[in-house]
Amino acid sequence: MRRRLAPAALLLPLALLLTACGGSATAGTGSDTDGQGSLTLDVGDQKGGSEAILRAAGELKNLDYKIKWSTFTSGPPLLEAVNAKAVDIGGVGNTPPVFAAGAGSKITVVSAFHGTSKGDAILVPNDSKLTKPAQLKGRSIAVAQGSSANYQLVASLRKAGLSLGDVHVKYLQPADALAAFTSGKVDAWAVWDPYTSQVLQAKQGRILTTGDGITNGLTFQVAAPSALQDKEKAAAVKDYLERLRRATAWVYDHQEEWAEVWAKDTGLPYEVALASVRRTNATRISVAVDKPLVASEQEIADTFTELKLIPNKVDFGDFVDPRFNGDLPPSTTAARGEG
Repeated sequence: MRRRLAPAALLLPLALLLTACGGSATAGTGSDTDGQGSLTLDVGDQKGGSEAILRAAGELKNLDYKIKWSTFTSGPPLLEAVNAKAVDIGGVGNTPPVFAAGAGSKITVVSAFHGTSKGDAILVPNDSKLTKPAQLKGRSIAVAQGSSANYQLVASLRKAGLSLGDVHVKYLQPADALAAFTSGKVDAWAVWDPYTSQVLQAKQGRILTTGDGITNGLTFQVAAPSALQDKEKAAAVKDYLERLRRATAWVYDHQEEWAEVWAKDTGLPYEVALASVRRTNATRISVAVDKPLVASEQEIADTFTELKLIPNKVDFGDFVDPRFNGDLPPSTTAARGEG
């Protein structure tokens, strides 16, 4: 098994720049292998991610192919590995594929999960006088550039009749943002779970607004086109995705059990892990890679192109493959607990 990180009371490990994260976190690799057979599926993962959930749900048994796990600190370097054919498939959030597509990377979205966006939040200190997003005008806000939180901030401001130009954006990765937030150097922090749960559990702040109804709540499995062109690997990808879908459904009925496993795997305090599971992880359902999904991601891509954070126009439809949809429900299907 991989090395486990020691718990941290105030600062989450760097490896917890989870699937939602963008930015410039460094990559690392592990050497865990499951299964048996002549075929090896190289899977990119993040701490407390696909391997942990599959193992907890008992879905790594009876594999007639090998899975070699490589661990990354966030989505962007994982997708760089997919582009380089070092990884066949891996899990990321809704924003890294947009930036990878903008860079012309060879990636293909093959599977999607829809959950609530209640864990994507703009946080303010407990004693802040701010009560609604419109009051953010002229205020300083920390956010990780190119992350899902970056888009959530833009969308939340837009809904309130504001733009990024109306606020003072401080582009900080979560560790630095948390320090700035708790020391009063910024007025607000746009971030995702489990950081949201960490701040709330530690009573270090409160939610001003969330991405609920604003962002799409999607996460993805992204494959290398070369792996999909290989008949045997494509079959292994199909089996892997089916196992991951079953494991994701398992979480809903085993929230405390999954939170315990997740806490041990990541170094999160159990209470923070459980709060994040209930708010975010357990709400995810498997959905189809369909036209509404493409349209939703296209909106994100166009937004970042307008902000000049993506240099070129992106046609997100060129980066998806619906062959593994089967009879999955539409991507717009309500998350667990919402319908």
